Amino acid sequence: MKYVFTGGGSAGHVTPNIAIINKLRKMDEACSFDYIGSEAGIEKDIIGAIDDIKYHSIRTGKLRRYFSWKNFTDPFRVLLGYKDAVRLLKEIKPDVVFSKGGFVSVPVVYAAKKLKIRVIAHESDMTPGLANKLSKRCAQKICVTFPETLKDLPEGLGVLTGSPIRDELFTGDGNKARNMLHFDSKPVILVMGGSLGSVAINKAIRENIAFLTEKYNVVHLCGKNNVDEEISKQSNNVFLSYKQFEFITQELPDVLALADFVISRAGANAIHEFLALHKPMILIPLPLSASRGDQILNSESFEKRDFAKVLKEEDVTPETLKTAICELEDNKDKMIAAMSRETSVLGAAEKIAAMLIE
Repeated sequence: MKYVFTGGGSAGHVTPNIAIINKLRKMDEACSFDYIGSEAGIEKDIIGAIDDIKYHSIRTGKLRRYFSWKNFTDPFRVLLGYKDAVRLLKEIKPDVVFSKGGFVSVPVVYAAKKLKIRVIAHESDMTPGLANKLSKRCAQKICVTFPETLKDLPEGLGVLTGSPIRDELFTGDGNKARNMLHFDSKPVILVMGGSLGSVAINKAIRENIAFLTEKYNVVHLCGKNNVDEEISKQSNNVFLSYKQFEFITQELPDVLALADFVISRAGANAIHEFLALHKPMILIPLPLSASRGDQILNSESFEKRDFAKVLKEEDVTPETLKTAICELEDNKDKMIAAMSRETSVLGAAEKIAAMLIE
C-alpha cells in the first residue's frame, strides 16, 4: 500500500504521524510513505531527516482568525497549494491519506476528495481546530483524543483513539541524559514552550533561575533563536544546573526519562506524551488572546483528573511559579498514581494504523 501523510506548522502536527508510520512499517512491510508539507515549515526539517519517507512541498497560506494583511493574499496561496496537491496525489496514487491537521493539510485533503482517495484525519485537541473543521467534509473518519470531542462531530464520523505516542519515548535512558548534561543528583525540571518557544515561559523561568538552580537541575527547551547566552554567566551554580537548547530531537527520550517534573504549554500531543510517561506537570496554556482556547480546555481537563497543575499565563510571576513548583512536588505521588491508572493514552498509534490498513 501507498500512504500519504500530511500535517505541519508545529511539531505537534508531525510527531504523531511518525508514531503511526513506525507502526505501519511493522504491520505492512511492503508499504511506502510520502509526506506532503509546507515549503519551509518544521515538518520539512523533521521528516526530511527520515530516509524512507519522501517529502513533497506545496504552497500554503495560514488560516488566521485575526487581522493580518496576509489574509488578503494567503487564500490565493491555499488555492495554489490545492493545485500542487492535486498534481502530487495524481503522481503518487496513494491508497489513503492521513491528515494530522495544520493549515498545510487543508488543500491536501480537498485534493484527495476530488481524486476520490480516502482520508482519515486526527484531532488532538478537545475542540476541532479550523483545519479539521474545514477538512471534515473530506474525511471518512476523524480520530479524536478526548471523548468530549465526539459531540462536535457528525454521528459516525468521529472515532475515539487517543493520541499517538512514539515508542521511542518509552526507551529513554535517564543516566545517559544526566551524563550528557553533566547534572548532579538534584531533581530535574524539563521546560518546554513548544517548537517555536514561549516568551512568557522563557521569561518566568529566567526570572526564577537562581531559585530553581539552587534546588533543581533545569533543562530548558526555549525555542528557535531564544537561547540566552548571558544566563550561564550569572554564577557557577546556574552554569552547572541550567542547560538551554532551542530544541532537542534524538536525545529527547533520554531527557524525558531523566525529568522528574515538566513545565510546558498545553498542546494536546505533548501533554499526552507526559501523561504516558507519568510526568507531573505544570501547564501554562496559550491565553485566549493568542489562541482559540484549545490549550485552556486541554489543561483544565488534565487538572480535573489530577494529572497537572495549571497556571494561567496572565498569572505567571516569580512568586506564583515558585508556589506552583512547590505544590507540584508536594502532590507528585498523587499525580503519578492518577496517571498510572489512565490506560486510554496507550495504543492510539496501533489503532490508527489498523484503520489505515483497513
